[in-house]
Parts: sequence; structure tokens; C-alpha cells
Amino acid sequence: MYAERALEGLDDRLRAVRDELTRTGSYTLSAGELEYGGRVAWRNSTRCVGRLYWEALEVRDLRHVTAHEEVFAHLCAHLEDAFHGGHLRPLMSVFGPGVRVHNPQLIRYAAYRQPGTPGGVVGDPANLALTDWLRTLGWAGGPGTPFDVLPLAIESAGQLRLFTLPPQAVQEVALTHPDCPAVGELGLRWHALPVISDMSLEVGGLSLACAPFSGWYVQTEIAARNLADADRYDQLPAVARALGLDTSRERTLWRDRALVELNVATLHSFEEAGVKIADHHTVTRHFRRFEEREARAGREVRAKWSWLIPPLSPATTPVWGQRYKSREESPNFVRPPARWEAPAPAAAATGCPFHGH
Repeated sequence: MYAERALEGLDDRLRAVRDELTRTGSYTLSAGELEYGGRVAWRNSTRCVGRLYWEALEVRDLRHVTAHEEVFAHLCAHLEDAFHGGHLRPLMSVFGPGVRVHNPQLIRYAAYRQPGTPGGVVGDPANLALTDWLRTLGWAGGPGTPFDVLPLAIESAGQLRLFTLPPQAVQEVALTHPDCPAVGELGLRWHALPVISDMSLEVGGLSLACAPFSGWYVQTEIAARNLADADRYDQLPAVARALGLDTSRERTLWRDRALVELNVATLHSFEEAGVKIADHHTVTRHFRRFEEREARAGREVRAKWSWLIPPLSPATTPVWGQRYKSREESPNFVRPPARWEAPAPAAAATGCPFHGH
């Protein structure tokens, strides 16, 4: 931080850190160090294609906040402030010791086991284990729609409590198609703001367990994965029928055509709703610009190529022919094992405000 910002006083700061380590076994990041560390963690996120804006990340220092009710109030404020009337802005909220949000994102849709239905699940199958776990904690469940918002499981000082997000904190976009009204009649929707909430922020040898962060979606995350994947909402057959496509054989490429039109519908709907969203062509061009800036700063960009290329028309984007080293660097984000899954060693799993799946 001192080198990149050409700051003075490094020797004094290092001396103070060493003294605090000697006295307490740990040390406290200054507000400026926390802000810088959060931003660089985004810059180092190997799975993120949206890193061009890393310096614009606002980091809220809430390390004094540990009580359940206060944490929840600040999480609701994060949702409102990051949404910013549809002009989404990157934001991170860092809470005090002993706090953890167990939900992977602040807004996730429930999954209900329905053996008599296609696929046996109503809602988002990706959240089936999470939904079951929340039910064991006392959640009675929602009305049973495909888009019921799950409560937040907030832990503090070893105590776990559930909190229901108020309607005004959950901004959603109903999907319609500019040329095919039947697509809008499918009742598809998605929440406007991805807030990754279960990852630890690691800065300077310290681990901050609760540091939710958000940016904005790339439309492919919603339309080519969340709503399209066969093990998620699996909506391509329904979209194809709405478009009147011939689904009798694969050679008609009905899946591909339905996938493109679902992406068209998502971009159209977010734009009509006045909610910021990126498209995969623009964001990959921005990533190349990020690489150029990092090269001028003398830094090597590390990335996981499979996460940079979009799930729609990847060969048409400028990152298709690139290759990157994927070694992780600190500061960074780490996802600990989920409480509702079988225990597994914690692994560095770089988070990204763009990647909501």
C-alpha cells in the first residue's frame, strides 16, 4: 500500500505493527489499510472478469458492529445503498470478530422438494441443501413460489439467528422479451443485486470472516446459467416453446436460439427497469483494458480463464485466445466450508461481485 500510493511513514507503521504483535499476538488494520486491502482483494480475484473498477470499491469499516440486530440493519443498508436506485455501485461491508453470514449471497431463492413435479424441486435447486438447513433452524418456509427469498442466517459470538429481509431490500426484475410477449408470460425474474456474503477477506495475514461485497451482474450469469442450466431453473425448453421453436431434434439448435433470446430478454428487462447490468462483450473488453492498466503499473494479471470466458459465445470475446497464470495472491477472498455441507478443507475460492452463481 505504501509503495503503490507513495506514502511516507512506512518504517513507523511497521514498527507499530510489530509492537502490537509482540503485545497481543495480532494487530489491527487501520481504516485506510482495510480499504486498500478490500480493493486489492478484488483486483486479485482470479475468477472475476469485472476487475477494471477495483479502485471504485467503497469499503465500509463496520468492525465495531457485532450484535445480530445491528449486523442485519447494516446488511439491509448495504442492499439499499449498493442498489442506489438502479445505478449499482461496488460496495463492501466489513463486520467485527465473531460475525458470519452463512448464506452464499444475501439474496438467494429457496428450493422446495416436490417429488411430483418435473425435477422434483420448486425454486432454485442450487439452494436445496441451504433451504433444508434453514428449515431445521426454524424457518417455516415461504409461499412456495419458484422465487421465495431465503432468510439470512447470521452468526455472532457463536449464536445463530435467522432474519427475514424486508421487501424493500430485495429489488427484483421481471423478465420480458422485446419481441415475444410469451416469454414474459413465463413469470421469470431475478434479483437485481448480487451480494456475495459467505467469504472471508484475508488481508495482511488477518482473516475477516464477514465482509459481504457486491457489484453488478453480467447478463450471462442470470440468463445462461441461473435460469438456463439443467440443474438450476432449466428454462430453455419453456423459452423455446414460447418462441415457437422446433424442439423435436437437436439439429434445429433450439437450445442455442432459446439461450440467446433469454439473454436478450434479460438485458432488455434490466434496461427497461433502469437497473445496471453488463453484457459479456463489453465486460470482456473492459477486462483487456484492466490488463493494459496493470501492465503499465508493472503488475501481472492472474486469472482463471474458464471463469473469464462467458457461457454464451465465448469465442467472440477478446479473452478467448488469452492464457493466464492462476496462482492466488493476497489480499484475497476465501470461502470456508458451509455449515450445511459435509466438512471439507477450506480452499481459496476467489469471490467476485460479478459472479453470482
